[in-house]
Amino acid sequence: MADLDGNLSAKQFHPGTPSARFTHGIRGADNLDWGMQNRLARILEPATGRTVMLAFDHGYFQGPTSGLERIDLNIAPLSELADALMCTRGSLRTSIPPSTRAGLVLRASGGPSILKELSDEHPAMAMEDAVRINADAVAVQVFVGGEHESRSIRNLTGLVDAGYTAGIPVLGVTAVGKELTRDSRYLGLAVRIIAELGAQLVKTYYCDEGFEDVVAGCPVPVIMAGGKKLPELEALTMASNAVRAGAAGVDMGRNIFQSASPRAMMLAVRAVVHDDLDPQDAYELFRTASEARVPA
Repeated sequence: MADLDGNLSAKQFHPGTPSARFTHGIRGADNLDWGMQNRLARILEPATGRTVMLAFDHGYFQGPTSGLERIDLNIAPLSELADALMCTRGSLRTSIPPSTRAGLVLRASGGPSILKELSDEHPAMAMEDAVRINADAVAVQVFVGGEHESRSIRNLTGLVDAGYTAGIPVLGVTAVGKELTRDSRYLGLAVRIIAELGAQLVKTYYCDEGFEDVVAGCPVPVIMAGGKKLPELEALTMASNAVRAGAAGVDMGRNIFQSASPRAMMLAVRAVVHDDLDPQDAYELFRTASEARVPA
């Protein structure tokens, strides 16, 4: 039986001290359930609301990709430097050690390959499996303005409903097809629609003009998509511009795993996102780490 003496003499109630209020820097999350806030805090640094996500979900529609031929060899060693991993459940189960401490964002939509019309996506996993895997969020592609816009919206809202049941956030990804323009007017429309329909996170592309308005008009964290492979200094400059315009961080794939030194690039990107390091200084960090043959 428990010792009751301590209970009988308890005195440290501090009646003159207001109840503690726990705050964080994650935008738009204050009214979410505890479990959902906890999962978001595994993806984004709670103090700053920023994240460096490592994306390697490309194989779900384009098969083997340069740099992703062996995820167990090329990506798994980088996971310790990522705040979160953006991947498919298949690559996670086969190629990433369960001991990883990084947040997990699972691709939950898909269907067509690069041989077909990419906008014709459907739900590709059940929320129950996300719970089984212990995911921190699921990601769904949303084709605002595309041929299958309404279908992708239904994919989003269905996952949002299931996510509230399970306490798992949804990351809405703005898809930009050949017929859509990556300007602030379109991106601002897309991210706002995704947030209004319930996504707790939005991932979108960077645009040179008006990106700060895109972010300001979205009530949840906006994470910049890395996009195509760029020279390292250009990628670091884009990441810096995005976070200084209010983005909650970056989700980079090809600009990491197709770099000449992926681990050095991860260090440089982290310095830009979390330490606000100037892009040129971050590039020098990349060069120094590359020349020092930082182990992969």
